[in-house]
Amino acid sequence: MDKNWIRSTCRDLQLYYNPKVGNKLRMDTSTNALGTNPAGRKALQECSNLDVGQYPSTYGDGLRSALADLYRLKIDNFVVGNGSDEALDIIIKTFVEPGETVITAHPAYVLHSFFVKINGGNTVTVDLDEDFQLDVEAINSTKGKVVLICTPNNPTSNIFRMDDVRAIIEGSDRPVVVDEAYGEYTGASFIPLVKRYDNLIVTRTFSKAYGLAGMRIGYLAAGLEMTDAMQRVKIPYSLNAIGERVAMAALKDREFLERSVNVVKEERPYLEEGLRDLGFHVYPSEANYVLFRSTIPSDELTRKLSDKGVLIRDFGKVRRLENCVRTTIGTREMNSTLLNKMREVLEECR
Repeated sequence: MDKNWIRSTCRDLQLYYNPKVGNKLRMDTSTNALGTNPAGRKALQECSNLDVGQYPSTYGDGLRSALADLYRLKIDNFVVGNGSDEALDIIIKTFVEPGETVITAHPAYVLHSFFVKINGGNTVTVDLDEDFQLDVEAINSTKGKVVLICTPNNPTSNIFRMDDVRAIIEGSDRPVVVDEAYGEYTGASFIPLVKRYDNLIVTRTFSKAYGLAGMRIGYLAAGLEMTDAMQRVKIPYSLNAIGERVAMAALKDREFLERSVNVVKEERPYLEEGLRDLGFHVYPSEANYVLFRSTIPSDELTRKLSDKGVLIRDFGKVRRLENCVRTTIGTREMNSTLLNKMREVLEECR
């Protein structure tokens, strides 16, 4: 095949993280340690008689209505789709012309720049400060069409100060996207503020705290004019009928959501202390994962842990995260297994 057949912005793309899993313990994806959402599983079983010969709701009206009730907004304040990744893709498609610039933080979620690139845009990154907090002045003084940030920030695991995020929203006349994929673990959200700021877009997912990563369901919230523009860009029917029903059931199960958040709060100190006892530098976490700097090469640590049946995520090749790795905060059993296997790896490397 002639490489020139490929669009120029897509010629040097790399495949996304795709490890060989088998029966290994997954501590690499920051998904829910409690597993599948029980209300979602029940709804999935009840879908066996669903007429899948018909198209789903064009724009996921049932789920949008449920989200509107939860957040006390209007149904048209929401766009739902195939994971919050689709929501991010819709945003870039809607607001960024080919060649225009999107401002992101660094370090940040790798797919932020991916969606910009595949849609023909350019990414300019603004480094976080030494505490992995936003440089508000630098962001607001950088030219660009859209600002895209993630809080809690992936992979650094900390939240950004709300006043700083608000200062960025208020500091320029352009769309500001706040990716809250892990927002349920913080107890705070910018979604209620979409009524106040007409340039604010907030994205969320059912993949993490709601325990539905395999269903690929996400959404965004924004002002009515913004969502109207994005709804016109969104691929119709991208949220399938089964996924919509499962998400609606999960949304009602507040008890599972609360347990999911609480297990992270309870286990985070145990895991952080265990990592420090092994000699790692642990960064403050306010999400369901922990970033830490390894005392041996990060690729060696992740490879040898994988050989022992545990997967964690290597970020050691990312600027400013040299030798850093990220692990999910699991149950006590999962965390103990991880720490024990890490101890074995470190002893073998002495």
